[in-house]
Amino acid sequence: QLQASGGGPAQAGGSLRLSCAASRRPSWRTIMGWFRQAPGKEREFVAAISLSDGSTSYADSVKGRFTISRDTAKNTAYLQMNNLKPEDTAVYYCAANGTLIRSSWSQSTQYDYWGQGTLVTVSS
Repeated sequence: QLQASGGGPAQAGGSLRLSCAASRRPSWRTIMGWFRQAPGKEREFVAAISLSDGSTSYADSVKGRFTISRDTAKNTAYLQMNNLKPEDTAVYYCAANGTLIRSSWSQSTQYDYWGQGTLVTVSS
């Protein structure tokens, strides 16, 4: 199970940090990802990280503003969101899968495990 937390209201230009905690120690090959879904829109990829080597991938819309990281000792992945914009408003979901090739990291259909979502609301 994945438990996402850390969402809430924020002002444009502000910051939030999301956490995604796994209830059990994931496989060392696990990829953990963050996706988001705004009202009336499809779920979209935000970022992903390999638990084995820490390599990362980001959507173009968040590059330079968001940072994904992991703490393997705590079975937790984080999404540090800086310089937030109103268009970042969405429900953010964390996801995980044991083995994914890098080209699949951005595809939500490739992830088997999902957290419950946490709402981020950015006001201008």
